[in-house]
Amino acid sequence: MTAPEAGRGIDGGERAAEITTTFVGLPRDSFRILHVSTGNVCRSPITERLTRHFVHQRLGILGGGLIVESAGTWGHEGAPMEAHAETVLAEYGADVSGFTGRELLDEHVIRADLVLTATRDHRAQVISMGHSAGLRTFTLKEFTRLVNAIDPATLPPLEDGLVMRARALVRAAAALRGWLLAPTAEADEVHDPYGAPLTFFRSIGDEIHQALDPVVTALTGVPART
Repeated sequence: MTAPEAGRGIDGGERAAEITTTFVGLPRDSFRILHVSTGNVCRSPITERLTRHFVHQRLGILGGGLIVESAGTWGHEGAPMEAHAETVLAEYGADVSGFTGRELLDEHVIRADLVLTATRDHRAQVISMGHSAGLRTFTLKEFTRLVNAIDPATLPPLEDGLVMRARALVRAAAALRGWLLAPTAEADEVHDPYGAPLTFFRSIGDEIHQALDPVVTALTGVPART
C-alpha cells in the first residue's frame, strides 16, 4: 500500500504536508481532526474551516501540530464548496480558499486522532470502516456535550503541548460517553443544508459555531474573545 497523501493542514495549503512545528519546545508531533458529512461541500467544510479559524483566533498562531481536514461519506471528489457555505464562512471571517471536496477513504480514518461527524449515521459509517475508530469518533454535538462535562483542570496545560492536551481530551470524552447520553436523538444531529436557502445555511453555521466553541476552548485552554 502506498503512503497516504498529506491532508489539508491548518495552515490552509491544499494537501499540505503534516504540520510538524515544534510547540513550546516539545518534540515534533501532530494531532489530526477529521470532520465528516455526506458530500463534503456544506457541513464538513464549514466545520473544518471554522475550527481552523477559531484556533487561530485563540492562539494567534497556526500549527502546534494540529491538522484539520474533512471528507464526505458520499463525497463530491474535487468539487468546490457550496456557494452558501462559502458565504457563511466569509461572514465569520474564515478562510474559504483552496478547498476541494473529498470522498472518505480508509486512510483518512486511519490517520485521524479525532473524527467529528455531522450526524449519528455518519458516525456509524465511520466506525463500520474499522481501524479501531470507535473510541475516537463522535458526532460534533455529542463531543461538545462530553467536553462540557470535563474539568479543564484535569487536562495537560497548553505549555505541555497542544497535541498532548488534545489526546487527553479525546480519552476523557470517550470515558464519559456511556454516562452522558443525548436528551433526544435529534440533539446530536446537524442537518444537511444542501440545496437550502442562505438563511438555513446561516442557521446551520450558527449551530456549528455554538458546538465548536467549547471544543476549541478545551483544546487550546483559551476561551473565545468577547
